[in-house]
Amino acid sequence: MTPTPSPAVKTIENPYRPGAGHKPPFLAGRTQESADVERYFDQEQILSNIVLTGLRGVGKTVLLEELRKPAVARKWFWVGTDLSESASVSEENMAIRLITDLAVVTSGFEFKTSLPPKAGFTSEPELKATRLDFHFLRERFQEAPGLVADKLKYVLELCWEATRNSGCRGIIFAYDESQNLADQTAKEQYPLSMLLEVFQSIQRKGIPFMLLLTGLPTLFQKLVEARTYAERMFHVITLDRLKPVDSEAAITVPIRELSFKFTPHGIERIIELSGGYPYFIQFICRESYDLVMRGENLDESRLLSIIAKLDSDFFAGRWARATDRQRDLLNLIAELDTADNEFSVQEIVEVSKRAGRKPFSGSHVNQMLSSLSGSGLIFKNRHGKYAFAVPLLSRFIKRQAE
Repeated sequence: MTPTPSPAVKTIENPYRPGAGHKPPFLAGRTQESADVERYFDQEQILSNIVLTGLRGVGKTVLLEELRKPAVARKWFWVGTDLSESASVSEENMAIRLITDLAVVTSGFEFKTSLPPKAGFTSEPELKATRLDFHFLRERFQEAPGLVADKLKYVLELCWEATRNSGCRGIIFAYDESQNLADQTAKEQYPLSMLLEVFQSIQRKGIPFMLLLTGLPTLFQKLVEARTYAERMFHVITLDRLKPVDSEAAITVPIRELSFKFTPHGIERIIELSGGYPYFIQFICRESYDLVMRGENLDESRLLSIIAKLDSDFFAGRWARATDRQRDLLNLIAELDTADNEFSVQEIVEVSKRAGRKPFSGSHVNQMLSSLSGSGLIFKNRHGKYAFAVPLLSRFIKRQAE
């Protein structure tokens, strides 16, 4: 599929980057999604926040980082990080997470407070300037009266008063892996609900602080379950697999200045095997590039060996979480014509009856799908149907069966 490179090429670093959240050498096929998000950067008053969602491997993290540039160009401050489960342990944890990230921006600003007049003097009160660093914000949070939500609102309003005259448009709170957010009902802690309540409150006051959350497809449903008005707070953008023309660009553009190229058939096979998912394209291309650098031909058997490595590196760990009986169910789902899209309990029950094995009842399927959702293999969408939470998982399952 590719000619052997000349010795001069062998020192060139592999341009493909399949790591988690690593920016690819060329970001293909996300122009429309970027433009969709960017139009919300022109809001004077925040009427809509953003949810960026999709399966793993579609490039959510990469696109989130790319969006920082047009946001900053429009004079937004940008704060945020990955949200871990620890942020959802309690409402205070969530508040401290926000304050910690906010302090990165506000520490460059000063807040002036009046000192008490000295004895025997009636002149103008002396002003003391204090930087809005984390320690200052944390103290204001602790001193403020009310519940955690009240304290957090007070700190956010204070920060806006200090920064509003700096020429900034507002602050974007950009959080990746936001599907980790969850209320802890058993502990009477509601960090997700508090987050939504606080931002709705300050946005109604005209404070331009915006949420930009990215996460798996379960994210928006969790937001709505926490606060029904979340459906009106967020504009949802779903990232899907790349179109064939964009997949081809992701394959060919990084090596357009090099002396070797993928053949048309090789490009077609990489698109087919990757399913158009950016992570898989980067993985297959990186392995293919290394093969060529070693002077090997990228034939069909080599491509299949790359897919076997992908199975081991990407899918095997997730597959290991399933029990034997859950794997039986997943094998049945993989046989459905709609396995790569969405499926219902009834469809699984019907294929179970035709499989010639011990069939699954509807209640049993419901119970197992719920368990598989907890292990990150399945998710339930808003239409009451289910889908694989891992891209191309049905193909992996069929390969295991073979």
